[in-house]
Amino acid sequence: MKIYLLCIVVLLSQYSFAQNTISNIDIIINREMKEKQIPGLQIAIVQNGKLVLNKSYGIANVQDNIPVTNNTIFPINSCTKVFTAVAVMQLAEQGKVDLSAPIGKYLDHLPAEWQTVTIEQLLTHISGFPDIQKLFDPITGNIGVLKTEEAVWEKLKSLPMDFKTGEQFSYNQTNYYLLGKIIEKVSGQSFATFSNEKQFKVVDMKHTIFGDSRDVISHYAPTYHYKTNLDGQKLNTEKLTNGYYEFPDFTRTAAGLNSTAEDIAHWIIALQKGKLLKNAATIDKMWLPAKFNNGTPTNWTRGWGLAKLRSMHKAVGMSGGSRAAFLVYPDDGLAVIVLTNLGGSYPEDFLEELAGVYNPDIVKADPITYLRINLRKTGFAKAIELVDTEKKKNPDFNPNEFELNEWAYRLMAKKQLKEALEIFKLNIHLFPESWNAYDSYGEILLKTEQKDQAIKMYQKSIELNPDNKNGKNILEQLSRPLP
Repeated sequence: MKIYLLCIVVLLSQYSFAQNTISNIDIIINREMKEKQIPGLQIAIVQNGKLVLNKSYGIANVQDNIPVTNNTIFPINSCTKVFTAVAVMQLAEQGKVDLSAPIGKYLDHLPAEWQTVTIEQLLTHISGFPDIQKLFDPITGNIGVLKTEEAVWEKLKSLPMDFKTGEQFSYNQTNYYLLGKIIEKVSGQSFATFSNEKQFKVVDMKHTIFGDSRDVISHYAPTYHYKTNLDGQKLNTEKLTNGYYEFPDFTRTAAGLNSTAEDIAHWIIALQKGKLLKNAATIDKMWLPAKFNNGTPTNWTRGWGLAKLRSMHKAVGMSGGSRAAFLVYPDDGLAVIVLTNLGGSYPEDFLEELAGVYNPDIVKADPITYLRINLRKTGFAKAIELVDTEKKKNPDFNPNEFELNEWAYRLMAKKQLKEALEIFKLNIHLFPESWNAYDSYGEILLKTEQKDQAIKMYQKSIELNPDNKNGKNILEQLSRPLP
C-alpha cells in the first residue's frame, strides 16, 4: 500500500510540474501574441530526444476564421537554409563535397574572382558575392523583367563583388543559390528531390513541402503583415494585410520550405540521433563558426544563423521571414521551435525565454534574454546602467555586438524607435571601436530626427572603417542642399 501511495504521489507531482510548465509557456506565448497582434502560432519543444510539447494557438486563416492546428503548415522562409546546410554536410560525409574546396571545382562558367571562393564561405555568408535578391521585386520576389533563371544568372555574374572574400559578413541569397547548384551537380538530383529522399522521407515529415504563394497547399496558413502605408497613403491605424511572395524554384535552397513545428521537431531529433548525418563530428563541425581572413570567428556557423556559442548552454538555430525561428541546445538536450503567420513577429526574440521554462539557467546564461526580460520592467533607458551593473557582478556577462544590433533593428522595424535607440546606444557603449555599431546608431538617430548627431556617428564609423560605403553615401546625401 505504501509503495502504491508513493507512486500516486510521484505521478501527481510529475503531472503538476508538467501543468505548471505548460502554464508558464502559455503566459509567454499569450503575452507575445497580444503585444505583437500575432493571429496564429505553433510551438514544439524537444527534450532529451522526445517531443514533450506540441501546441497551437490562435487563427491560421483570418479571412475564414480557421484555427491553427498541429497540422497547419507555415512558410519557414530562411529556416530553409539549415536543411540546405545539412544536405551539403551529407554530401561531405559521402566524400562528394569538400567544404574547403573552391566552388570552381564544382561549377563551370563562373567569373574569375568567384572561382576561388570556398563552399564554407558560401555557407557562412562571407563570400562577398553580389546578392541575387537585388534582381527580384523587393515585395513579391518576382523575377520581373529578367523573366528566366538564365537571364538572372547572366545579370548576376556581371555585377561587381560587394567586398573581398573573407573580409566581411553579408547575409546573401546568392550563396545558397550556388549551394543548390553544387548539390544538384554532385548528387545528380534536383535539390527538392534530394531533400525529400535524404531528409523528409527519412524523418517522415508529411507536412513539409516546397512552395510559395502561387502554390495550392492544404492546411496552409497565409502570411499576414501590419501596414501603416497603403497605395502611397499613410493610414491612421495599422491594417492587417495579406502577404504575397514568390520563391522561384532555383532559389528555394534559401527560402522555399513550408512545414510544421512538429515536423521540424522530429527533424531535429533525427539529426541528433544520427539518422541524417552519420557522424557526431560532422554535426559538431556544422555548428562551429567559420573564420574571417584575419582569424576572427564569424557570427554564423555553417548554415545556422542563430548561433549562441557561449561556454554554457550553447545554442544554434535559424530564423526566417521575421516569423519563424528555432533553437537547439545540444548540451541541454533541448530545442524550441516557434512558427507564426505574422511577418514581423520575430519569435527569435523570445525563444530563450521559452527555453528558460525548462531550464532557468539558460536565461541567466544569455545576456540578451536577460536584458529583454529586465528592460521590459525597468524601461529601455536603463539599458547601459543595467549592463554596467551586471558586468561588475558577473565578468562573464558580455552581450554580443551582433545580437544587440539585430535586436535593435527588429525593434526599429516594429516602430519601437525609442527602445531601438537605447539598444543601438548600448552597442557603441560596449563596442566603441566597432564601425558598424556607429553606422547603425547613425541610422536610428536619423529616424528620430537627430541629424547633427547622426552625422557625427557616420563620420566616426568612416574614421574606423574608411571602406564603409553606406556611411559615405549617407553623409553625401545629408550634405546635399535642399531643392
